[in-house]
Amino acid sequence: MATEQMKQSMSEAEKVLYKAYNRYQVMFERGDGVRLYDTDGTEYLDFFAGIAVNALGYHYPGYDEALKAQIDKFQHISNYFYNPPALSAGEKLLKASQMDKVFFTNSGTEAVEGALKIARRYAYDKNGDSSQYEIIAMDHSFHGRSMGALSVTGKEAYRAPFEPLIPGIRFATFNDLDSVKAQITDKTCGIIVEPIQGEGGIYPATDEFLKGLRKLADEHDFILIFDEIQCGMGRSGKYFAWQYSGVKPDVLTVAKALGNGVPIGAFLTSGKGNTTLKPGDHGTTYGGNPFVCAAADAVLTIMEKDDILKNVNETGAYLKEKLEGLKAKHPHIVDIRGKGMMYGVEFDISVNPIINRALLDEHIVLINAGTNILRIIPALIVTKEVVDEAIEKIDRAITAEEQANA
Repeated sequence: MATEQMKQSMSEAEKVLYKAYNRYQVMFERGDGVRLYDTDGTEYLDFFAGIAVNALGYHYPGYDEALKAQIDKFQHISNYFYNPPALSAGEKLLKASQMDKVFFTNSGTEAVEGALKIARRYAYDKNGDSSQYEIIAMDHSFHGRSMGALSVTGKEAYRAPFEPLIPGIRFATFNDLDSVKAQITDKTCGIIVEPIQGEGGIYPATDEFLKGLRKLADEHDFILIFDEIQCGMGRSGKYFAWQYSGVKPDVLTVAKALGNGVPIGAFLTSGKGNTTLKPGDHGTTYGGNPFVCAAADAVLTIMEKDDILKNVNETGAYLKEKLEGLKAKHPHIVDIRGKGMMYGVEFDISVNPIINRALLDEHIVLINAGTNILRIIPALIVTKEVVDEAIEKIDRAITAEEQANA
């Protein structure tokens, strides 16, 4: 339990911070590897990873050193100038993604905004006017909180308080190609989809669905956008989840793990997306500055040098096996979905009490995806021994909640 000093600090924080989050009752002070430590010095196992951001955990060898070295040079100039970290990070990111061009942003939601602008600008250039402006998005999707990204987020509860949003958004059913076809009109300029839905409950797209979307985009000559902000950067077991199907998008969005905690995102383009935006069409003050690009460059260097994907696939398979064992033991678990180190454990009850028990009693940090899905998104460097420890903690938290409600 939190000491009176931590409780006082959290109370003071509530007076200062805008109430946009219902925060868990703990104040973290530092991290090490895959562990977090609160201000009382209590250790927690982190299976939250900053919502899939801290892919390399905390203080991975070589990461801190790269940031400190860049601090000694400079943090920011402007996109009116070239800088070496942006070049190096860009080259590595394009190699990993198999895309052609990169535009660095500050966040995932900004990457989505850029992708949407590409879809509309492509149609504008093709037609000479703004008559083709509709974008098809998926039910239960999540793309961000800004007005454009929110407009294509397939959760009405998120959108309703802020409507009217941008016009011309039509929603289809994920993994249902006929549903997508039914939404296509002569005004369609793009489709946006997550190859693995994250916030929506960890639902992977089928290869057939993605191939069908690519065919529709080619037949109707509009832009296909893949949002890999959460499932990209190795979390699925490949650098990007689209690489399982071989279906390359026109625009790919990435963020979260790209900077391992330093705020950076990007949209990447291929083919007809490469030259759509012209100088003056888009910009960012901070995006792609030397400091954040040094972070991304370090992450990409480490991922290749230390073969992080090998661990994702080997330990990820072990993690899934252990999660299936939990499902066999606990009747409230109805499904296990995901790839690599990105899994959704679906319950027929709310998972929030389980998350709270896990945090306060077992000292493991977890996150949900909706009310009844436990999202398992640890750092990509976790070992089988750490997985065993996590499963034991989660098992005890589930058991305690079951007994409390028996």
